[in-house]
Amino acid sequence: MSKPQILLTNDDGIQSPGLWAAAEALSELGFVHVVAPRDQFSGAGRSLPSTSDGILAEQKVVIHGNEWTVYSVGGTPAQAVLHGILEILPSRPDLVVSGINYGENMGIAITVSGTVGAALEAAAQGIPALAVSLETDIANHLSYSPEIDFLPAAHFTQVFARQMLEKRMPVDVDVLKIDIPQDATLTTPWQVTCLTRQTYFTALPPVRTPGDPRGPLGYKIEYDPDQDPPATDAYVVRKSRLVSVTPLSLDMTSRVDLRDFGRLLAAD
Repeated sequence: MSKPQILLTNDDGIQSPGLWAAAEALSELGFVHVVAPRDQFSGAGRSLPSTSDGILAEQKVVIHGNEWTVYSVGGTPAQAVLHGILEILPSRPDLVVSGINYGENMGIAITVSGTVGAALEAAAQGIPALAVSLETDIANHLSYSPEIDFLPAAHFTQVFARQMLEKRMPVDVDVLKIDIPQDATLTTPWQVTCLTRQTYFTALPPVRTPGDPRGPLGYKIEYDPDQDPPATDAYVVRKSRLVSVTPLSLDMTSRVDLRDFGRLLAAD
């Protein structure tokens, strides 16, 4: 127990190659406990649905020649974090890492992300948290495609996990959100960013088939870097092709002068 204790989860599910790429990288920093959703849960945000069954299934995997005991959870990424903290880990983890996600998580849409949602749930429990996503084509967002190279993303997962284990973050930095371009290398520079206020993923209406009641919503990327400051997460990944590092706060209060705002509401 002298090693740092790291809880690793994701939203793509326990079978995701991105999860295991992160596990290998993080194992060089401490003892990694893998507790991940049994099923694909992209888009789950920080949800804690009452319909989740909470079933824990123990599995054995081999990482770097060592056999690990890992757990799948019948629940969302945020619920996986809670199960890990409350009933699986022997003590509170020093760090929670969520990822590596198939697909970037950008801007004002991050509250939809199960990757970010898991990290936010950990932060709400008072535990430093890291959310890591790799830019991929939309066709790969819900896949376990073996064609995706997670090596650079795993490298940056380790880099920023080490930072969070060794340094105390400022009071208002609850989560670090890392987004890596799909053409990144181990030497790609990184930049601290803010969230873009553009709608990055635009919702599309369902394509319905006669006789089939199902109609899932679609989405597409609709982002214009010319309309964005160069310090946003989307600009840095999509235009500058750098690694984006965005500090996130659990405090979603608008950054306005509250006294001025109160006077605005009170004015006739």
